[in-house]
Amino acid sequence: MTATRLPQPFRGIIPPIATPLLDEERLDHAGLERLVEHILAGGVHGLFVLGSTGEGPSLGYRLRRELVERVSEQVAGRVPILVGITDTSFSEAVQMAEWAADCETAAVVLAPPCYFTPSQIELRCYVERLADAISLPLFLYNMPSLTKVAFEVDIVRHLLDHPRIVGLKDSSAQMIYFHKVFQAVQSIRPEFTLLMGPEELLAEGVLLGAHGGICGGANLLPRLYVQLYDAASRGDLPRVRALHARVIELSNLVYTLGSANSSYLRGVKTALNLLGICSGYLAEPFQPLEGSDRQQLQQRLLQLGLLTESAEELPISSPLV
Repeated sequence: MTATRLPQPFRGIIPPIATPLLDEERLDHAGLERLVEHILAGGVHGLFVLGSTGEGPSLGYRLRRELVERVSEQVAGRVPILVGITDTSFSEAVQMAEWAADCETAAVVLAPPCYFTPSQIELRCYVERLADAISLPLFLYNMPSLTKVAFEVDIVRHLLDHPRIVGLKDSSAQMIYFHKVFQAVQSIRPEFTLLMGPEELLAEGVLLGAHGGICGGANLLPRLYVQLYDAASRGDLPRVRALHARVIELSNLVYTLGSANSSYLRGVKTALNLLGICSGYLAEPFQPLEGSDRQQLQQRLLQLGLLTESAEELPISSPLV
């Protein structure tokens, strides 16, 4: 394993890689290898392991460690790897961060602990203590829809003083929040990385100051998101409009089947399975799309040009060959 130095700011497309599973205890090793190579072939700038798309909080600790180790060994320093360490337990978050360091990954990513809701002062102190306890650079992960608490702008401004805290992924989908954070960062630490979470806001975010995006759709079409990032970085508005429309089309067609609470994850994993990349198994409590929903997704992938009429139905939770 070879560590890759983290650029500051860290620019580009860093897909939150899905976690191919055979069941609750086993990785789909062959599928993971195919998925990593498929994403890297799209020209991405990094990988994010154990994020929301990777179902990180739903995986057992042994499985999380195995995943980080295997991805790091396979990537072998080709791009920087970020590792999610979000946990309800402070000590478990620290241990995962140190495991990531042992695997020579580039940085770790932390959302606020869920279940008990900390105040902003408590959250600030928690993050500072954790940053003091680990050895890798730390990204903040603002995801209030899942954690029920946000990194408010004033707290981000305070945390800019900590040298180990190097960036923020904003998945709030609130552009006013993003603009306020961007303004604070520019005046204090312009090398601090700001990454957009929702891919539907990637174009707007990069045009207005984001350094890149952590886009789940890049599991399926990595080159699309790299091309959109490049076009937005150049300010090529006609190209941005065309590629952004393609991203929105993918979002509308792949992420909208089944229960609204799980439709995104189920869509991504079932699509990867239909494309022959990896198993479609999801960690509990979710299940892959089946029956008419699966058939409908297959037709939508045909519409997107990702499948051909000759594509075979593949097992949902078996290694694909």
